[in-house]
Amino acid sequence: MHAAWLAVLLLAVSGSVAAVERVVSLAPSLSEIVVELGSADLLVGVLDAGERPAEIQDLPSVGRYGQLDMERLLSLKPDLLLLWPGSVGPAQREQLKNLNIPTYVAEPHDLDQLAAQIEAIATQLGRPERGVSLATGLRQRLTELRQRYRRDQPLRVFYQVWDRPLYTIGGEQIISNALEVCGARNVFGDQALAAPQVSVEAVLQRNPQVILAGDQAQLDAWKTWGQVEAVAKGQLLLVADKGLERPSGQMIEATAKLCQLIAPDR
Repeated sequence: MHAAWLAVLLLAVSGSVAAVERVVSLAPSLSEIVVELGSADLLVGVLDAGERPAEIQDLPSVGRYGQLDMERLLSLKPDLLLLWPGSVGPAQREQLKNLNIPTYVAEPHDLDQLAAQIEAIATQLGRPERGVSLATGLRQRLTELRQRYRRDQPLRVFYQVWDRPLYTIGGEQIISNALEVCGARNVFGDQALAAPQVSVEAVLQRNPQVILAGDQAQLDAWKTWGQVEAVAKGQLLLVADKGLERPSGQMIEATAKLCQLIAPDR
């Protein structure tokens, strides 16, 4: 499965990769990768969701998640689109396909795929050496983290995305792989959906040793369930860094912070 995915990932969208001059990014993480590759000069428009890197603050917007302004996009005359499938609805993805604009589609499910994606994007931009340099450093850092935080028995972790209703991450979500790098195991890693809805009872049954959330109130709500090992041992941990939510090069250091949070003694 992963080998087939990777083969598609590295394949040029249509024939050989020509030099590009006008790139539109349709996901914040992909915009961030272009900036990390020192290629912000090629961007002419971005899809917005949250704060932008300083290098692209003044670029035209082509909409927000799920709300692509097609007319605005076409007015920018892009010769390459960078697309994360979840950022654009199915109907508009079909529209984009019919425009025959060269499109690079990326949806990494683990951090190794992310490094490969960064190399592939650099190639699409006509600057492959920058991708090799950045990806090499990221892979070295990943190796260090895996060696440092490896456990014979991974810690059982519940990663809470939202509370009402209760959402977590599934096994194919890249944050689940970040947990693995940290010597942990997502207790809902058997779920196929990227963000499955679960019940409190299901969490109690899987008895996590650590509960992670991005909101302190969500963590405090678990204190009533003293039978959960994470609650009994005070392992209700706040993930303050939002970098895990953006699969770009910076996610590797966000993962390092996650590892330190989960296992500060290592």
